[in-house]
Amino acid sequence: MPTRILLAWPRGYCAGVERAVDTVERALRIYGPPVYVRKQIVHNLPVVRDLESKGAVFVDDEAEVPEGAVTILSAHGVAPSVYENSAARGLRVIDATCPLVTKVHLEARRFAREGSTILLIGHEGHEEVVGTSGEAPESVILVGSPEEARTVEVPDPSRVSYLSQTTLSVDETNEVIEVLRERFPLIEAPPRDDICYATQNRQEAVKDLARQSDLIIVIGSDNSSNSKRLVEVARAMGTPAYLIDDEMEIRPEWLDVAETVGVTSGASAPEWLVERVVDCLKAQGATQVDQLRTVEEHMRFSLPAGVR
Repeated sequence: MPTRILLAWPRGYCAGVERAVDTVERALRIYGPPVYVRKQIVHNLPVVRDLESKGAVFVDDEAEVPEGAVTILSAHGVAPSVYENSAARGLRVIDATCPLVTKVHLEARRFAREGSTILLIGHEGHEEVVGTSGEAPESVILVGSPEEARTVEVPDPSRVSYLSQTTLSVDETNEVIEVLRERFPLIEAPPRDDICYATQNRQEAVKDLARQSDLIIVIGSDNSSNSKRLVEVARAMGTPAYLIDDEMEIRPEWLDVAETVGVTSGASAPEWLVERVVDCLKAQGATQVDQLRTVEEHMRFSLPAGVR
């Protein structure tokens, strides 16, 4: 049974998620409910439910929003067609796209203008990948794994570049990039690494956590790419790890042989969920709570126009 809880740092909200959630809450205060949000503002079910209780209405498509209504675009970014459709419906758009995702969109546009084939490293169907691909649909080819990197074909190997989804596994992405560099020696990289600082930091922190824990609990939703990567990274280190939305999903049998339970949370999971998990583990017998600090984090983003 657990006697000690080890909390990873950094964990939880990144600057882009904090900005996006704050955007919805401020919009509700400024304009009053309902405020419409295209897709989940961030990939975390408890956060979405909390915002719904305050008057946010989540829709899958901008076409579902009443004409002229206040509409917030999620942190994951959208294709240019979404802005066009929103303008045609007279929607009052507040864009909560994470600035680090916007950077990838701008890189996609630039590579496409230069006539380069863009190999986009990412997961098919993820909202961020859909948005980035939409910037240059004729130029983007999705590469989802090292295996796909070994077989992907491009029209002109001398004019090829790569970009990546911001929430991937750092180690696996580097593996894909190595294969691409080997196959296409002239491949052009983005000016700076696309994988988000917070994704990298949380993966480094979970590696430290895995070295000192018998079991790791990752707080995050099943559709959160960066949260799922934390589980994979911990398991790759040989430590059992489980993804949960909240403390209700902790199974007693996980804790039977775990003295030190490591706890971390994905970049879209709020600290109040961590506190609830800690309280649950204390109720199971844990008496000691320690922080394991891996790296300092001070990134902040300014709010989008419309809620400043």
